Amino acid sequence: MNTLSDIVTTLFGENTQTVDIVILLTLLTLLPSILLMLTGFTRILIVLSFVRNSLGMQQTPPNQVLIGLALFLTFFVMQPALSQIYDNAYTPFVAGEIAQDEFIDRTMGPAREFMLVQVFDEDLEFFIGLSGRDDVDANDEDTIPNGVLIPAFLTSEIKHAFWIGFVIYIPFIVIDMIVASTLMAMGMMMLPPAMISLPFKVLLFVLVDGWQLIIGTLITTFH
Repeated sequence: MNTLSDIVTTLFGENTQTVDIVILLTLLTLLPSILLMLTGFTRILIVLSFVRNSLGMQQTPPNQVLIGLALFLTFFVMQPALSQIYDNAYTPFVAGEIAQDEFIDRTMGPAREFMLVQVFDEDLEFFIGLSGRDDVDANDEDTIPNGVLIPAFLTSEIKHAFWIGFVIYIPFIVIDMIVASTLMAMGMMMLPPAMISLPFKVLLFVLVDGWQLIIGTLITTFH
């Protein structure tokens, strides 16, 4: 199979600078997808969105803040893997000690280790079955191709996020029920319960230091 550099060289000739620029632009284009597929960004962002929705605030914090927080939390969680990639793949590649194919293999090594720890066995077996490949064994990590591991990992990340989101919703639903029952008992049928419960939910979240609690719990789910 031709590598990316071979394909680009065929199209643009032997101009090394042109090839490097095209490869760089391609990698920059794919970077958002790589971030979503190979890291914990998906789980973190979904959980943060659950927190905002459970509080009943649709635009606070704004999307830019949630995405920025999710990015930095992702870098925090992925720091060991990123350090391995930098030391074992990027530094030797820049120094010309390894070829591009080996650079990609060394880069995927820490990412695969992270995904294999986080993926659910049932999701991995499900996608192995869908692939129809008899040479893939869920118990043998070396036989699992990236094309099977990545979608299984993404599915597992969404499951993780929804389980955490369910737990986050419970105390806020209790507050909504208490407020709604109180207003009904007082005969205040026309007053929206959400208008009254919102400040109480925010107060509860602040008193228990909710952001620290959520972020701390979320990060521990990756270990």
